[in-house]
Amino acid sequence: MIKQTTFKLITILALLASIGGCTINSKEQTKQVPIATSSTSREDKEAINKKQIAYLKDHEQEMTAYVKAHNANITQVSYDWDSIKRVVGGNGTPQGGDEILLVFGYANGSDLTNFSLNFTLDENKMPKIDSIGSDNLYRVEKK
Repeated sequence: MIKQTTFKLITILALLASIGGCTINSKEQTKQVPIATSSTSREDKEAINKKQIAYLKDHEQEMTAYVKAHNANITQVSYDWDSIKRVVGGNGTPQGGDEILLVFGYANGSDLTNFSLNFTLDENKMPKIDSIGSDNLYRVEKK
């Protein structure tokens, strides 16, 4: 009787140990492998940001035309070039969408009538002018 109980106990322990080992192995296998990315230093990011601003300033007339075309109440447009942000666009998936560039501006000479324009970025991190968009130009009212 004691031998049978001991045998059952050893069998159960071995079974539990093998199940535990399998779950530990599967957890290790499902860990995400770190993706090798190029290390972009702060200076590189600042250089890219300066290039982006210069590019957008060159295309400021096209941006202003877009803003005025989407809201007839806007007569004057100014941009806050220090407020440019690069963010990952949300597309409903955990990893997010493409990187986008946000440019903030003011309409009709008032800080209260602010808006933002967004641009998708190409492979060189430069904004694509033909991808310009905005979600909040309709809010600007006549002064």
